[in-house]
Formats: sequence, structure tokens, C-alpha cells
Amino acid sequence: MDRELTSWYSPALNQDMPIAVYGNYGFALLLIPTAQADYLEYERFQLIDAIKPYIDAGKVKVFSINSINSESWLNDKMLPEHKAIRQNQFNQYVLHEVVPFIRNNTSEETQIITCGASFGALHSMNLFLKRPDLINGVIAMSGVYDLHEYTDGYNDTQVYFNSPMDYMPNLEDEWYLDNIRKSKHIHILTGSGDYEDPDASRAFAGVLYSKGINYELDVWGPDMKHDWPTWRQMLPYYLETRF
Repeated sequence: MDRELTSWYSPALNQDMPIAVYGNYGFALLLIPTAQADYLEYERFQLIDAIKPYIDAGKVKVFSINSINSESWLNDKMLPEHKAIRQNQFNQYVLHEVVPFIRNNTSEETQIITCGASFGALHSMNLFLKRPDLINGVIAMSGVYDLHEYTDGYNDTQVYFNSPMDYMPNLEDEWYLDNIRKSKHIHILTGSGDYEDPDASRAFAGVLYSKGINYELDVWGPDMKHDWPTWRQMLPYYLETRF
């Protein structure tokens, strides 16, 4: 498996941002870390090893980026309005820097699928919904799609527009809805074990249903905890059976 580490200075975030690339061919899987983790998190916790057969077979090329959650929602020293601003800067980084980087390292026809676990699932879903013309789908594992879970009660328009459970019920713009409906890959996965919240996934799936959006909700059993062994089972299974 080919592995390449690179970085560039991000104008959106005003700092160097590294990225890990695994493989050479296949659709592009953009991994968003959990919590305060970095671009090598999925490698450290053996998720890259778990999907290595699909990378080696040329089914998928993986791009793994840093989170900035420690500079936003999970930073107790920041003012909440500054956290929201930083979140929007992260969105701009992904959409205007990472997506072009992926295009330059694949092709214009290559599908881009965002993917993440836990907090990464919320970010992955949010990025897809914001630009369904650039991002073709999402695999969201063990997510909660209400950003208020992380804002300690703070709310403003920037929180609203980064919280899918807030803005999706009110979304009426047919351009967005039509592009979201085109996706064949909206996969919402969750376990039912310790620290999982399957009701959060069911609630968000219900919002998508109300908008006429096709999705897949897959609730795994009580033995599936909110932890890496669950995600190391989920992601390879979906790469094998859905792509």
C-alpha cells in the first residue's frame, strides 16, 4: 500500500495542514477525524489496516486530514462565537483546498465520499450537505447530527448552519435538495452498545426521509460500542458491499 504524507499552508485556517494519502486508484474517501484527533488517527487505530485490501485492490484511495476541533468546539478557552468562526474556516479549507487537492490527485470524474466516526460523522455529513455538487456522498459512523451537543448551550446563525438537525428540516432550496437527492451513498451507521446513540441516527434519518432524500440507516447490535472495534468492522463491510 502506497502511503504519502504532505502538507500545505492553508489560507483559510492560517496554518500548515497535513494530509495522509493511501493508495493510487479508486473513488476518493475523505476521512474526517474524531474529537481532537489528527490526520494519522485512522492509521494509529488500525482502521487503515482494516480497509487495506480495498486500497491495494484499487477500489478506494484514502485522504485523511486533521481536525480543528481543539481550536473550536472542544476548546474550553475560546469564546463560543470564535469557535463557530473557526468551524466555518475549516469548512472553507475542506471545500476550497482539500477537494481541489483530491481532484488534482485523482480525476474530475472520481467520486468523493466523506467519512468519519463520532464527531467526524457530524462533520462528514455537514460537509456533504453543504456542497453536494462537490462531494458525492457520505459514510457517517456513530454520529450525532445536532451540533448543540458540543456548544454548551451557545447558539447563533453559524451554529445553526453547521448543525444538520437544525438546518435540514427547514431546507427548501431545490438546488441543494436536488443535488443531495442525486447521491446514491448516504450511509448512516450506528451501533447500539455502550456510548452509542442510535436514536440520534434515527432522528436524522427521519429528517432526510421528510425531504424525499434516499439514505441508508443501519443500526448494528448492542455488542457494537462507540469505539474503534465497531468502526473497524463497519467501514470494510460498507466498502465491500456498497461500492
